[in-house]
Formats: sequence, structure tokens, C-alpha cells
Amino acid sequence: MNYDFSTVISRKGSGDLMHNALLHRWGRNDLLPMWVADMDFAVCPEIMDALKARLEHPILGYTVEPEDYFPAIHDWILSHHQWEIKRSWLKFIPGIVKGIGLVCNLFVKPDEKVIVMPPVYHPFFLTPQGNHREVVWNPLRMRGDGYYEMDFDNLDKVCDDKCRVLILCNPHNPGGITWDKETLQRLADFCYEHHLLVVSDEIHSNMAIFGHKHIPFASVSDKAAEISITFQAPTKTFNIAGIISSYAIVPNKEIRDVFYQWLSANELDEAHIFAHIATIAAFRHGEEWRRQMLSYVEDNIRFVESFCRENMPQIRPLRPQASFLVWLNCRDLHLSHEKLLELFIDKAHLALNDGEMFGPGGEGFMRLNVGCPRELVKQALIQLQLAIHN
Repeated sequence: MNYDFSTVISRKGSGDLMHNALLHRWGRNDLLPMWVADMDFAVCPEIMDALKARLEHPILGYTVEPEDYFPAIHDWILSHHQWEIKRSWLKFIPGIVKGIGLVCNLFVKPDEKVIVMPPVYHPFFLTPQGNHREVVWNPLRMRGDGYYEMDFDNLDKVCDDKCRVLILCNPHNPGGITWDKETLQRLADFCYEHHLLVVSDEIHSNMAIFGHKHIPFASVSDKAAEISITFQAPTKTFNIAGIISSYAIVPNKEIRDVFYQWLSANELDEAHIFAHIATIAAFRHGEEWRRQMLSYVEDNIRFVESFCRENMPQIRPLRPQASFLVWLNCRDLHLSHEKLLELFIDKAHLALNDGEMFGPGGEGFMRLNVGCPRELVKQALIQLQLAIHN
């Protein structure tokens, strides 16, 4: 079956964040939104069919976990990432950012610290800060080719005996990096030696593109497995962010007992009625949709690269190794942060995530969502081109 990713679908009336938050966040609603990390593609029909089938039943009461829930996740992770997980390791959580907040409260005392590696998804530092935990910055280093690497020398300098948790973005957002095994093993060795718990956000794990491969942090060594909490979900890959269906994977029993007993005591490990259904349908029947979607996203990224190269070489897109988010290097425009926002918002009429919101190192960048029909990508780039040259 060939799936359609080219048709522009109006989201009017769906209450979507991407459009409905424009006025609140930007003070205007005439912007082309390319910011929120969900896609403008119709959800995989096999998932929709499974949800519709359940809605045919007139009673939506309390439910139990379906028998195929864990096997579907287990089989997917094993076949796609060559990591075999055990049933006792896995538990539903009510969202990955919420999971980060729970970890901060359970494993980090008020006078202790959390390490993050910016530029990075902003809840990684906003959530600890909102829970009154100190954030320690260990910025990524930008290489000559525009990609990032971890700064282990600086990590050794900033990590002290008050640091308890390191939050890893794997694959990285906004840089779109699939970390290699050697880097992850080195990080695991460091964190094991310094008694750091690693929270690995792997929400984009099933979106590796251009021949790259995702490697689960906990799979790279026994040390990594001993010190990690992994968060995953089908939501980004299958465009079902509105159906909270995240889960945690914790190999270490001591960590698992603390985390999972607290989740159970507060009934936060009980999924809502559609989470299980969507997860099983995605992992059992969504593979061909996923493959075609990623191929379409790759072509969108190639289009962005070609358009920028030919029409506005001052904008240098970093080709992501995973996900539908493109990190635009706008530093050759030589604009201040305020002027860069003015260019994108007031002149180009675009709503993107600006680089500064991702922390130190994000200055002069903008994050572009290309998980949409190419017609919208082209429209956005033309608006930006006209704004730059006028």
C-alpha cells in the first residue's frame, strides 16, 4: 500500500497546539507554523482502524493491559534495535517529560544537581529547574562539519559530588544526532564511575534516517544498563502525540523498585484506554507506513538543503541523522537574536523554535519541522527567501 504524505490536511477544529497556540506565544495568528514536533501527516490507517474498532463498543470503562502489549514492544525493540528487554523492566509512564520530572523528585535531593548537554530539548533543563534542582551545563562541542560531539573534558570539570542525574537526548534534539556506540560507552563509563543516573530520552529512536542507526543507551554495556532509565514511545514516529503512550525501561532492580513502586503507589503506571491499543497497532502493523514516512521526510530534507544552497546560502541546514526536525544554522546572517526573530516572524511570517530556547550553544539557530507535505516546506522557504532578500 502506498500512503499519502503530500496532501495538505487542515487541522482546523482539532484543537492542535501548532496553530492554536500562535496567538498566545507569538502575539499573532498569521504565521505559518513549523515549530511543534508533531507531523502534518494523516496517522497510519492501521492505528486509526484499531482505535475506531474499540470505539465501536459503547462502553469505555476501566480496562486491563492487553496480553500483547509487552510482546509488541519487546519484539519491536529487538527487531529494530537488537536489544532484548525483560517484562519486569518495562512500565507505562504518563509522558516522557513527566517522567523526567518524576526522576528529579525521586532521585535528586533539593540541594543536588542535574547535568544536561545543550543545545538540547528545553524541558531537559526547565523541568529540573521548575522542581528546584540546580542544572549543570555541559555544552556539546560543534565540530567543523556542523555536527556535535560530547565534551568529556568539560564533563569531568563540571561534575561534582552533588551531581546525581545526567539527562541524555538519544537521538539528539535539536541536532538530530544518532550517538555512536563508542560515545555512549564512554558516557556510560564516566557516569558509572561518578555514580550518575542516566535518563535516556529515546523518543526519536525509531526515526533514524539516511542510513543511520539508533543505539539504545542501556544496550551498550553492563555499566550502561546498571545506571539507566530509558524512556521511549511510539508517539513521535507514528504521529500520535495526543495519545500519551510512553513507557520506561529500567534493567537495574534497585532503581526499578524505587521508581516503579512510586509510580504504582500513585497509579501513574496505569495507561488510558487508547495507549495500549495505539502502541500495539503501531508496532505490529505500522512498519510499512513508518518506512514510507521516513523516505518522504528524507526527500523533504534534501529539498531544504537544495533550496538553501541555491537561494539563501547564508542558511545552512544540518542534515539530521534522525527525526523530522532540521537545525538551521543562521549565523552567517550576522543578526542579533532579536533581529533573527524579527526576520522569521515579522518579515517571513514563520513560527519556528528559536535556537536560544535550547540553551547555551543554540544562539543563531532556528529549528524547522519538515514533517509535513512538501508544499508547506516549499512555502516556508520561499517566505524566508523573500524576507532575506527584501
